[in-house]
Amino acid sequence: MQNLFQAGQAFAQGFIQFMQQAQAAPAALTPLASLALPRTDAIAILQNEFAARHAALWQDMLQQGKGAAPAEVTDKRFAAPAWAESPYFDYLRRAYLLNADFITRLAEAVPAEDEAARGRLKFFSRQFVDAMSPSNFAATNPEFIKTALATEGASITAGIQNLLADLGKGRISMSDDEAFEVGRNLAVTPGQVIFENDLIQLIQYDPATAKVRERPLVIVPPCINKYYILDLQPENSFVRHAVEQGITVFLVSWRNPQAEQGHFGWDDYLELGALKALEVAQAVSKADKVNALGFCIGGTILAAALSVAKARGADPVASLTLLTSLLDFSDGGEVVNYIDAASVAAREAAIGRGGLVRGAELSLAFSSLRANDLVWNYVVDNYLKGGKPSAFDLLYWNGDGTNLPGPFAVWYLRRLYLENALREPDRLAMCGVTADLRRLDMPAYIYASREDHIVPWRSAYLSRGLLGGETTFVMGASGHIAGVINPPAKGKRSHWRNETAVDAEDWLAGATEYKGSWWPNWIEWLGRFSGAQRAAPKRAGNRRYKPIEAAPGRYVKEKA
Repeated sequence: MQNLFQAGQAFAQGFIQFMQQAQAAPAALTPLASLALPRTDAIAILQNEFAARHAALWQDMLQQGKGAAPAEVTDKRFAAPAWAESPYFDYLRRAYLLNADFITRLAEAVPAEDEAARGRLKFFSRQFVDAMSPSNFAATNPEFIKTALATEGASITAGIQNLLADLGKGRISMSDDEAFEVGRNLAVTPGQVIFENDLIQLIQYDPATAKVRERPLVIVPPCINKYYILDLQPENSFVRHAVEQGITVFLVSWRNPQAEQGHFGWDDYLELGALKALEVAQAVSKADKVNALGFCIGGTILAAALSVAKARGADPVASLTLLTSLLDFSDGGEVVNYIDAASVAAREAAIGRGGLVRGAELSLAFSSLRANDLVWNYVVDNYLKGGKPSAFDLLYWNGDGTNLPGPFAVWYLRRLYLENALREPDRLAMCGVTADLRRLDMPAYIYASREDHIVPWRSAYLSRGLLGGETTFVMGASGHIAGVINPPAKGKRSHWRNETAVDAEDWLAGATEYKGSWWPNWIEWLGRFSGAQRAAPKRAGNRRYKPIEAAPGRYVKEKA
């Protein structure tokens, strides 16, 4: 929390200085000839409008003192009746929203060197605006005062206790930590760890049907989070659903790196991770090929590993599924606001040869992308009001962080986010060969989420132009995680399909909406490449790869 407040203060000072410089010498910052209004005129108009709106707001406040009703505010942060019960607090919230709108529009109007710079200015303006909400502070939040009076101060004591507990954890609690435990009520789909090395454990899940398809499915989840997002509870487990469809599932459980694993690099994640998992699954299943699925950065790792395999003359995969994955990083989502050449160079100097990016740092960075929902909401509820977060499996997973090895992280940031080199044939050297995604000529199913702020759906769509085989693109509703974890039984959210399209906009214009989960459509697609049915195996592994321990295994339980 201290880091967030310091960042907010630093940005406030920098923002004011930037505004002053922009008004003093806008021509030095960017050409203005192509704009409908000169930037100085646009800013002046905003300032005049801002002053007029504040004057009108003050008059409204004076009228409220004579019995007039407060204006309606739809922002959920200020929805509680306490905000409208006093002209003072009503004025605070409305003034804040007015100021927030002004800063947001000003960030759009101020000259910037390019669209990337403008994107950063808008992003950090939003961070500042979110942090400065009067709902975040005890003295300006009437709900804090009302709750403290009603509980005779007990809520203040509870809030301080919650804050101290979270300082000990190094993170903000978003879910009831006592409600869940990996292996007890999360990640409980039955299976066995049949292989492990210093980077992964490979889980083979027990069959749930008398017969299974010949070709198994190998899942490569993100290494930046723990795999059990795909195996939360039985009713929303992607893994369990696949197993119940007669698919033999193998899944990579990445190790949570500690200091002794801090030397691992990108090639290790390909060689010891994805490629090794494919090798073991093919040997155990005795299939000619396997089907493979990668989620988020797991999809990037999987595609890169398959490019390596193809360059070596191997062809282990019959079909490829990519869930919210980037292969072309032209638009890397809101994460790019934290990534530039200077910051990556600093990381390379600090941990490029060894070390860790800590899980707490990663968690804070990703939470800050949606600060109102994943930071300030819990500051208010947990610390100001003294409440306890409810039990929510997805948010428990979100708080169960992982570290990343420094060499892996800096390679990934430079080669992919900064240089966008994976999309260029034969540019990247990986595992002793050069990458060319055009070699991946197997059928591919590409899924993206419509509101994904980490992997924008149009960026995911670009993968269709990089892969060498037939591609199917499907878009689901919601965001990066909730769009993927959408079990059919829930009957929630739509998805969109379009069999013929030239580009992303053409695809969107012609897409048909289908109610409910995209999972059944994917299962039907996967069935085309899964082979005939055969008797389900009676035990996991084989003579070479014997069961080591029951799923979920040790690696997923390691803490950051």
